[in-house]
Amino acid sequence: MPRTFWVETLGCPKNQVDSDKLTGTMLADGLVPAAAPEGADLVVVNSCAFIEEARRESVDTVLDLAERKPASAELVVTGCLAERYGPELAAALPEVDAVAGFGVPVTLGPSQRRESPVPAFDLLNLPRPAPAAPWAYVKVAEGCDRACGFCAIPSFRGRQRSRSIASILAEVEGLAAGGVREVVLVAQDLASFGRDGGRGDRRIVPLVESVARRVDRVRLLYLYPSDLTDELIDAICATGVPYFDLSLQHASRPLLRRMRRWGDGDRFLRRIDDIRRRAPEAAFRSNFIVGYPGETEDDHDRLLDFVAAADLDWCGFFAYSEEQGTYAARLDGRVAPALVRERLAELGELQDGITARHRDALIGSVVEVLVDARGVARSHREAPEIDGIVSVPPELPVGELMMVTITGAAGPDLEGRLRPPAPLRSRVLSPPVRGLPPAARHAASGPASSAPPARYPPSAGDKKAASAFGRVEAS
Repeated sequence: MPRTFWVETLGCPKNQVDSDKLTGTMLADGLVPAAAPEGADLVVVNSCAFIEEARRESVDTVLDLAERKPASAELVVTGCLAERYGPELAAALPEVDAVAGFGVPVTLGPSQRRESPVPAFDLLNLPRPAPAAPWAYVKVAEGCDRACGFCAIPSFRGRQRSRSIASILAEVEGLAAGGVREVVLVAQDLASFGRDGGRGDRRIVPLVESVARRVDRVRLLYLYPSDLTDELIDAICATGVPYFDLSLQHASRPLLRRMRRWGDGDRFLRRIDDIRRRAPEAAFRSNFIVGYPGETEDDHDRLLDFVAAADLDWCGFFAYSEEQGTYAARLDGRVAPALVRERLAELGELQDGITARHRDALIGSVVEVLVDARGVARSHREAPEIDGIVSVPPELPVGELMMVTITGAAGPDLEGRLRPPAPLRSRVLSPPVRGLPPAARHAASGPASSAPPARYPPSAGDKKAASAFGRVEAS
């Protein structure tokens, strides 16, 4: 009987890509997915270590799975927590059989016990199994060359390493052949793709254009505002998914300088207004840190004013988390936790009203949606697993692009009904993708009879949708 595995993924979409590729290696080793961790021979936790809350969740998940797995099963921790705290983590968690940093093979066997071998491969360029959903994340680079004051990612993810466009397109073509209609490009600093260590040219625009010729939808996550050029804006709008996920972090110029970040609220507003003039249907998301050392009442008021003026569709607000070894950890001006919670609540309440107004304004409109799963769809305004959804009739075929009329709004989610004719358009693999079998080039001439086959067991902890409107998290 084949040995079985279970993967639990925590953290950001980039971790989900890593889990997909680790799953591919385990499938290649002859392992098969388990129905639950209780029935697995190998349990893998792909951990997150971005902030203290994420580290606590990772450790709690490891301890929970240690109790649930069979006594004979092996438990492996990989991901950011393993890379950042490898030996310390192994000593603190005797329940774990192996702590495997980035690039370390994850499989059954005694070689995995306790030690973390030298990296043997780069997850970026590994194959991945066919996805279950009609969308997929594609990670185009690893690491980051920036030195933001609050962020420890470069210390354990390393400097930026961009993939070749050819390798990315090969992955996209494979995903498209498996039924993917939307590709979500991710990286720590997506707009800097191609310029590694301050050398080379940014190649994000030709990459976006090339991917857009292979799938129906291209979405970009994590754009640093200073790199949002006119050319990149035009390329994003040309994909038909004018969705702008901007890494702003704050609006106060003095505080952004303490964060070692570029820009200020006025610059951000001018750029957002310029995008809206070009693409009135554009949707915007950003995240903001609250309680960064030295944040004054004036800084907070500037952020409140910015959030009101920017009128973004989606916002996340996060309490500052002190990270060992970062520039911010040495700063004075700590903000009292009670005051941070008060500021988070104020921002969340403001954004709740903005998002509610945006969602209500869509009632009666006709939008194109991608049906992700039975009864669940998204328009260009909703990123998967992050924003709201569009609830649709359960008979709509999964994996098809449909036109629906929005009939209601409930929290961050919309309700839609079919607007004939359907489906709106067939799969786009244009220009024809070389090397694909004829079956992969079919046009969807009729509704699919069922959803695609299930992927490896989904994580209980990684599918974290935003809270009702503005996501608020306090440590």
